[in-house]
Amino acid sequence: MDLTNYITILPITIICLLIGMGLKQINKIPNKLIPVIVGFIGGLIAIPAMYIMKDFPANDVITAISIGIMSGLSSTGVHQVYKQTTKSE
Repeated sequence: MDLTNYITILPITIICLLIGMGLKQINKIPNKLIPVIVGFIGGLIAIPAMYIMKDFPANDVITAISIGIMSGLSSTGVHQVYKQTTKSE
């Protein structure tokens, strides 16, 4: 498998990042639940993505879900890297 195929999971990460940012604005959702929610949403998004995107790096539903969960969780990491590097001391 060519590593360039993994670029197809970038849209899942971006969608989860935007959902996570939206959830952050809702004051009733605790911050500690946001990674769990975006991980779950990433897993759900990956299932149809496996069938729609021809270069998706999964051939079965379980692998697609795990890729989606990791994409959702990585969106939280992307947000934290941005937040920490732009934080003024």
